Amino acid sequence: MAARLGHNIKAVLRQVHSIAGLALALLLSLIALTGAIISFEDEIVDHLNAGIMQVLPRSTPALMPDELVARLKAAQDFGKVSAVTLSSDPAAAVHVRFGRDEQGGRPASLYLDPYDARVLGSPRGEEFFATVRRLHRWLLIPGDAKGWGRQVTGVAALGLIVMLVSGLVLRWPRRAGSVKMWLKPNLGLSGRGLHRTLHAVIGTWVLLIYLVMTLTGLWYSFDWYKDGVAWLLSRPHVAAAKMQPKMPAKAPRVAAVSEPARPIGFDQAWTTFQREEGDRFSRALLTLPAGPGTAIRIRSWGKDSTLEATRDEFRVDAATGQLVAADRYADKTFGEKIIAAVYDIHRGAILGWPGKLAFMIAAALMPLFAITGLLLYLSRRRLRRPAQPPLGLLVPGE
Repeated sequence: MAARLGHNIKAVLRQVHSIAGLALALLLSLIALTGAIISFEDEIVDHLNAGIMQVLPRSTPALMPDELVARLKAAQDFGKVSAVTLSSDPAAAVHVRFGRDEQGGRPASLYLDPYDARVLGSPRGEEFFATVRRLHRWLLIPGDAKGWGRQVTGVAALGLIVMLVSGLVLRWPRRAGSVKMWLKPNLGLSGRGLHRTLHAVIGTWVLLIYLVMTLTGLWYSFDWYKDGVAWLLSRPHVAAAKMQPKMPAKAPRVAAVSEPARPIGFDQAWTTFQREEGDRFSRALLTLPAGPGTAIRIRSWGKDSTLEATRDEFRVDAATGQLVAADRYADKTFGEKIIAAVYDIHRGAILGWPGKLAFMIAAALMPLFAITGLLLYLSRRRLRRPAQPPLGLLVPGE
């Protein structure tokens, strides 16, 4: 009786595994391959643009960021500057990013000489990787993070979790303690047997990596998932702050005599940040507020930082230079550090370059499971099809 029940459960799981695989194979392959392409984006872009990211250090002090922006606009108006990346390294160029124009496009970013604001060039590969990244996260569906592409990739991630769990149960060997049964493919087989061993054994190799990818990828797809993780891992007041709904900005009251809004700059915030951090940072990204506020967000990374997660974040009032908030990585709890490292965990960077390489290879293998899974499904259909007697053996009436 127990054996029959187990057989029925496996039959249902096989159907679920097959249906989910057939429905999501192409989508998962696309998401995985684009993820593999951007695995070493930073290293590739740095290599391609080594000639414009460094300058010859000089004895004269570097220009303040507002002066850099002013000189850039005086030479050629590329658009509204939205962010600048400054460095404590006197040989590092300044990276300037621009906001979107009226048509929704964004001009290519630029590297500037920090001593005279001379344009060094636009980084090669930036547009390519930006497109691949949008394809990976949102499938190029309009709206980007605000569109419904993020929900589609989230559903695909949930489907992959279903396939991973059902696939593990289906391939559970009778000798579960045998490492050879779990991890050694039988490459001497052919046809259906070869497809099965590739699908099952190599799937076991990457199962844990795929599970990590999906569980961290869901963070970017569903707010309920993100809020739940924050509630589970953050301190209560931090989790409550993260779950507060974003209130729409109130329309400003119209005064009797309206005065044009005074543009804000980077200098006050940059001075405050330097006073707070001294020479402990390697680079800092200063981003102007997208709305009507005056608080500039500053993200900074230490000199020994190798991960995106190990950053400090500050909010500084651009008008007064007052430090509004400081969120230092060293002050986070273990759970909050896990939350900060979601992106690094998702791409394997938390394990250094070997981890990134392992995650890249695992992602690149996704089409293998799509192809072998489809071949296994088709072969099962052929085996189940009742054999037809040869036409020559048919008699009238049959």
